[in-house]
Parts: sequence; C-alpha cells; structure tokens
Amino acid sequence: MNGEPDWKHCMAAALRRFPARSLQIRELSMRDEDFRGMCEDFAAAENALAAVDQLPLHVREERRAEFKGLIESLAAEIAKALGPADGFI
Repeated sequence: MNGEPDWKHCMAAALRRFPARSLQIRELSMRDEDFRGMCEDFAAAENALAAVDQLPLHVREERRAEFKGLIESLAAEIAKALGPADGFI
C-alpha cells in the first residue's frame, strides 16, 4: 500500500451507515472522486472515535463530542450526495 486510504475500507464505513443504499454507494464510489473523499473522511472520523479512549483523560470527552459531530456532519453530506432514496420517506 502506498499510504493512500483503502477506498474499499472507506466505502465500507458508508455502507454500514446506509446499508439500504449500498448499490448507490458502490456506483457513486466508482465514478465520483469527491464522494470517495467524503467516505474516506467518514471512515477516518469513525476510526478516530473508536480510538478516543486512548487519548489523555482530560481531552477524551471533548474529542469524543468533536468526532461524533464530525461523523454526523459527514453522514449528512454523504446522504445529500446520494440524493433522495426511492421508496424511502
């Protein structure tokens, strides 16, 4: 690996969040570099949140809140990029 994010791993983060939109996620990931970037950022934020307990105690809760907020913001961006879901309300 050359230091670049594994796009399949990054796409998997979006698939976990939006399992009903898997076909759209896969298609968009293959053709849209900006979408892949959002998925990379989303996966990185999830990884950071998962590792927050390894941070010094005095910054954990603040970082946890930051990462959760970032995850929600990125999830909203991904949802917007996916557009309206047919058959979903």
